[in-house]
Amino acid sequence: MDLLTKITQEDYVLTMKNIIKEDHPTLRMISEEVEIPLMSKMVSLGDKMLNFLKNSQNPEIAEKLELRGGVGLAAPQLDVSKRVVALLVPDSEDAYSIEEVMYNPKIISHSVQEVCLKEGEGCLSVDREVLGAVIRYARVRVAYFNRESEKKELKLKGYDAIVVQHEIDHLNGILFFDRINAKDPWAIPENVNIME
Repeated sequence: MDLLTKITQEDYVLTMKNIIKEDHPTLRMISEEVEIPLMSKMVSLGDKMLNFLKNSQNPEIAEKLELRGGVGLAAPQLDVSKRVVALLVPDSEDAYSIEEVMYNPKIISHSVQEVCLKEGEGCLSVDREVLGAVIRYARVRVAYFNRESEKKELKLKGYDAIVVQHEIDHLNGILFFDRINAKDPWAIPENVNIME
């Protein structure tokens, strides 16, 4: 049984065991576009990815399943080299600023203004702390297909924009630490906004 078939079976629950680590070759590949209209296997994959994020943000379930908390997940992190990302960014205790699975997402425009997180970024595929500024666009417009195979566009800013850029990087074989200045990890150009 291939990996995609296995992880998209109805009762399968994704855990940290499914997430490949930074030295795995799949994380350095350019992912393939998914066929539209979506096959049920791809819809199921997206649903499982979103469910993983929900579980990872629920303290009780996360502890039981030994999950690290996440706000985004890309199919390549599951060793599935397809252009699929799931995003679940909490806005308040019971709401999300973005809750979406994107198929074939593409940044179609972005701001000149750049931004970075004060504490740097982390990744479910990277088990070590990698310190440094990851400079990203402050605002992006993303085109993608949703689980109903409808073409959508979304404007994102701030943290949501950072998360979607991090996940789209995974589809292009880029890890967040590739964007850190090797000589001076905390070098932040003057015009870059720092987000707390």
